[in-house]
Amino acid sequence: MKTRLELQQDIIAALRTVKDPEININIYELGLVYRIDISDNNDVEIDMTMTAPNCPMAEDLVMWARDAVKNIEGVKSVNINLVFDPPWSTEMLSEEAKLELNIFKKKKATS
Repeated sequence: MKTRLELQQDIIAALRTVKDPEININIYELGLVYRIDISDNNDVEIDMTMTAPNCPMAEDLVMWARDAVKNIEGVKSVNINLVFDPPWSTEMLSEEAKLELNIFKKKKATS
Protein backbone atom coordinates (compact mmCIF):
# COMPACT_ATOMS: atom_id res chain seq x y z
CA MET A 1 0.00 0.00 0.00
CA LYS A 2 1.29 3.45 -0.92
CA THR A 3 2.01 6.08 1.68
CA ARG A 4 0.07 9.33 1.51
CA LEU A 5 3.22 11.09 0.26
CA GLU A 6 3.69 8.53 -2.53
CA LEU A 7 0.04 8.86 -3.50
CA GLN A 8 0.30 12.66 -3.54
CA GLN A 9 3.39 12.44 -5.78
CA ASP A 10 1.50 10.11 -8.13
CA ILE A 11 -1.44 12.54 -8.22
CA ILE A 12 0.85 15.46 -9.06
CA ALA A 13 2.51 13.39 -11.79
CA ALA A 14 -0.92 12.52 -13.22
CA LEU A 15 -2.03 16.17 -13.14
CA ARG A 16 1.14 17.08 -15.02
CA THR A 17 -0.11 14.96 -17.93
CA VAL A 18 -3.16 17.23 -18.32
CA LYS A 19 -2.27 20.10 -20.61
CA ASP A 20 -4.09 23.29 -21.41
CA PRO A 21 -4.66 22.77 -25.16
CA GLU A 22 -4.28 26.46 -25.96
CA ILE A 23 -0.77 26.86 -24.55
CA ASN A 24 0.37 23.23 -24.17
CA ILE A 25 1.50 23.59 -20.55
CA ASN A 26 0.22 21.25 -17.86
CA ILE A 27 -2.33 22.42 -15.32
CA TYR A 28 -0.04 21.80 -12.35
CA GLU A 29 2.77 24.02 -13.69
CA LEU A 30 0.19 26.63 -14.71
CA GLY A 31 -0.76 26.89 -11.03
CA LEU A 32 -4.34 25.84 -11.66
CA VAL A 33 -4.25 23.24 -8.87
CA TYR A 34 -4.83 24.96 -5.52
CA ARG A 35 -5.30 22.01 -3.18
CA ILE A 36 -4.94 18.23 -3.12
CA ASP A 37 -6.48 16.47 -0.14
CA ILE A 38 -6.24 12.73 0.42
CA SER A 39 -8.51 11.19 3.05
CA ASP A 40 -7.60 8.20 5.21
CA ASN A 41 -9.67 6.08 2.77
CA ASN A 42 -7.73 7.44 -0.25
CA ASP A 43 -10.62 9.56 -1.46
CA VAL A 44 -9.04 12.51 -3.28
CA GLU A 45 -10.42 16.03 -3.34
CA ILE A 46 -8.82 18.66 -5.55
CA ASP A 47 -9.50 22.39 -5.77
CA MET A 48 -8.53 23.81 -9.12
CA THR A 49 -9.21 26.94 -11.10
CA MET A 50 -9.01 28.24 -14.63
CA THR A 51 -6.98 31.11 -16.01
CA ALA A 52 -10.29 32.91 -16.61
CA PRO A 53 -13.79 32.25 -15.22
CA ASN A 54 -15.24 31.99 -18.73
CA CYS A 55 -12.65 29.47 -19.97
CA PRO A 56 -14.28 27.45 -22.76
CA MET A 57 -12.17 24.41 -21.83
CA ALA A 58 -13.14 24.34 -18.13
CA GLU A 59 -15.37 21.25 -18.31
CA ASP A 60 -12.83 19.36 -20.40
CA LEU A 61 -9.89 20.23 -18.16
CA VAL A 62 -11.79 19.14 -15.04
CA MET A 63 -12.80 15.87 -16.73
CA TRP A 64 -9.25 15.20 -17.96
CA ALA A 65 -7.83 15.90 -14.49
CA ARG A 66 -10.42 13.62 -12.84
CA ASP A 67 -9.71 10.83 -15.34
CA ALA A 68 -5.95 11.14 -14.84
CA VAL A 69 -6.22 10.90 -11.06
CA LYS A 70 -8.90 8.21 -10.83
CA ASN A 71 -6.67 5.82 -12.79
CA ILE A 72 -3.94 5.90 -10.13
CA GLU A 73 -3.57 2.67 -8.21
CA GLY A 74 -4.83 3.19 -4.66
CA VAL A 75 -7.14 6.13 -5.38
CA LYS A 76 -10.66 5.26 -4.23
CA SER A 77 -12.56 8.27 -5.60
CA VAL A 78 -11.88 11.74 -7.02
CA ASN A 79 -13.82 14.94 -6.51
CA ILE A 80 -12.69 18.11 -8.26
CA ASN A 81 -14.00 21.48 -7.14
CA LEU A 82 -13.74 24.30 -9.65
CA VAL A 83 -12.98 27.43 -7.62
CA PHE A 84 -12.19 31.02 -8.50
CA ASP A 85 -10.99 32.34 -5.16
CA PRO A 86 -8.28 33.39 -5.16
CA PRO A 87 -8.38 34.49 -8.78
CA TRP A 88 -5.63 32.96 -10.91
CA SER A 89 -2.73 35.20 -11.90
CA THR A 90 0.62 34.74 -13.62
CA GLU A 91 2.22 34.78 -10.16
CA MET A 92 0.86 31.24 -9.74
CA LEU A 93 2.90 29.89 -12.64
CA SER A 94 5.82 27.62 -11.79
CA GLU A 95 9.28 28.80 -12.80
CA GLU A 96 9.21 26.18 -15.56
CA ALA A 97 5.94 27.56 -16.95
CA LYS A 98 7.22 31.14 -16.72
CA LEU A 99 10.25 30.16 -18.79
CA GLU A 100 8.06 28.34 -21.30
CA LEU A 101 5.82 31.39 -21.67
CA ASN A 102 8.70 33.88 -21.56
CA ILE A 103 7.31 35.56 -18.46
CA PHE A 104 10.04 36.99 -16.28
CA LYS A 105 9.89 39.19 -13.23
CA LYS A 106 11.38 42.57 -13.82
CA LYS A 107 14.11 43.33 -11.34
CA LYS A 108 13.81 46.53 -9.39
CA ALA A 109 16.46 49.08 -10.21
CA THR A 110 18.77 49.83 -7.34
CA SER A 111 19.92 53.35 -6.68
